[in-house]
Amino acid sequence: MTATNVIGTETQDLTSSRGAQPPRRRRLTWQRAAQWLFIVPALAYVVLFFAYPIVQNVIMAFQDYTTKTFYTGEAPWVGFANYVSVLTSSLFPTALVNTALFTIGSIAGQFVIGLALAIFFQRNFPLSGVLRSLLLLPWLLPLIASSAIWKWILDQDSGVLNQTLLALHLTPSAIPWLSSPNVALVSVILVNIWLGIPFNVAILYGGLQGIPAELYEAAALDGATGWKAFRFITLPSLRPVVSVVLVLGVVYTLKVLDIILGLTGGGPANATDTLATSSYHQSFALFEFGKGAALSNILIIISLAFTAIYLRANRRAIDE
Repeated sequence: MTATNVIGTETQDLTSSRGAQPPRRRRLTWQRAAQWLFIVPALAYVVLFFAYPIVQNVIMAFQDYTTKTFYTGEAPWVGFANYVSVLTSSLFPTALVNTALFTIGSIAGQFVIGLALAIFFQRNFPLSGVLRSLLLLPWLLPLIASSAIWKWILDQDSGVLNQTLLALHLTPSAIPWLSSPNVALVSVILVNIWLGIPFNVAILYGGLQGIPAELYEAAALDGATGWKAFRFITLPSLRPVVSVVLVLGVVYTLKVLDIILGLTGGGPANATDTLATSSYHQSFALFEFGKGAALSNILIIISLAFTAIYLRANRRAIDE
């Protein structure tokens, strides 16, 4: 073979190899385009229904946004006046304390009962699967429907709970579950615990299923059973799941509105008024949307602060 033929062959090989590159690049381009076709709808949904409302709410908190704005389109810029107004209100300390009590009481009750039930359902017994499914019903019911049912149950005069307690002679008189400032908040917390138990059971039960049985068998050989096994195996193994449950539970509980409005409307005498109900009252009862937005932004800040502090503390505990 002559040198000319060799050079010609190599030239053809190079040409063919270069000609094969555009189809590959074209395939990669189509693959990336297909990936973006799946991502763009999700991004558009997040921007439209999450990012835009949050940004608009932040802006609204710095404006004098009232019903007049809907007609004139004018919302004068007032700076931090809305924040100053809601923070200096006489009702703000009450709403803040009620929010803290409602959140702590609800999360503690939901987590303790949910963990106990999750551990209980680890045992194999007849109809265990059916009972686990039935536990989800309170979580699946609309909150307004649940609050309406509980309002009937807790009614002072004709409620089934008071009628039962009186029939069993467990109380000398009917208890004003929803009409007494001293009892109303406790009643609302108990209802919210009932509604949140299914979520805790579902998540914690899944976490328990992921713990290898070999760990308990090895611990049993060393005499670590019962409480010791729970303390040194179950809890450490559940720590990532517990983090998810607590963070989501707190964020969800801070913004609870339907249950309180359905049961007490924030009363009596603001005994069940929280930051969420105060924001709703400012926006849709007094039509002072700027102040309502300021209160909701304060809730967002509290949620973010708790999440950051808890996750940081939890990460530090894991590292140690």
